[in-house]
Amino acid sequence: MRQKKFPVVMAVVTCLLLLLVLVALCIGRYSISAAEVLRYLFLGIEENSMLKTVMWSVRIPRILMALLVGAGLSVSGVSLQAMFGNPLVNAHILGVSYSAGFGAALGILLFSRFAYVEILALLFGFVGMALTYFLSQKKGNTGTLMLVLSGVVVGAVFEALTSFIKYVADPEEKLPAITYWLMGSLSGSSMTDVFRALPMVGIAIFVLWLLRWRLNVISLSEDEAASLGINMKWTRILIILATTVIAASTVALCGVISFVGLAVPHLTRMVVGNDHKKLLPLSILTGAGYMVIIDTAARSITAAEIPLSILTALIGAPIFAMMLRRTGGAWNA
Repeated sequence: MRQKKFPVVMAVVTCLLLLLVLVALCIGRYSISAAEVLRYLFLGIEENSMLKTVMWSVRIPRILMALLVGAGLSVSGVSLQAMFGNPLVNAHILGVSYSAGFGAALGILLFSRFAYVEILALLFGFVGMALTYFLSQKKGNTGTLMLVLSGVVVGAVFEALTSFIKYVADPEEKLPAITYWLMGSLSGSSMTDVFRALPMVGIAIFVLWLLRWRLNVISLSEDEAASLGINMKWTRILIILATTVIAASTVALCGVISFVGLAVPHLTRMVVGNDHKKLLPLSILTGAGYMVIIDTAARSITAAEIPLSILTALIGAPIFAMMLRRTGGAWNA
């Protein structure tokens, strides 16, 4: 039954995502009607001089970045949950978000140019991943338990280092900037940022999409996967690299955004089950839509923009709790 319904589900979710994008283009401090947006996008008709500026300088870059970040974080969450065989795993478990966050905080403390913040966040994201992987090595093998424990250790160290940077930072200028950055925001997104993020995050998502059938196998057990001819070591390395690229790129461009990689996979799993050939593409659409909703709410609810991590937790936690109540935390919804 799910096999027959899946194309319908994808079509419905795609239409809902397009509707969300249209609504997000209309909502904001400068209100624009849906008719004005459609006439401008498809016919090039500008109703007033402000329309083009608002669309291309603010809303379109933010929405595209939200789509990219939401899709990436949700796909990385699905992939890591399959690899670890644990539905409570997300990108934070490998310590990448914490190490990339430390890099961003260090960049804000030491430099005034935003480009250095992005570079250091990406650099330390990969440093955190490398430390986690090498700490988990035991006689040439990397078990999932060792990866989790190593990720916890690396994450704790970089979280402490970030706290130290906040402690020594200038409380008038640097500390507020570091704190706000680590809470996540898309407010500074531009088309340049979108074009910088698209190759890295897009390629990482594509790699995980290519591995979707392997995720069905490795989520069973290591022995069963090996018996089916799956090279567990290289499959795991590819998944870790792809999810690291997504997590580090996300932190580098818009700060730490939590809960997306945890809540969205559960939501999609309730609809299509555990078949990753269906779960991965639906997670891309659902995660993208979820981030568009969160970002639109962040810039519209109050006069001052609300950091994304606050809303992802406030909105995502009740959804996640409701799903846990319904499913009992089981993989099969």
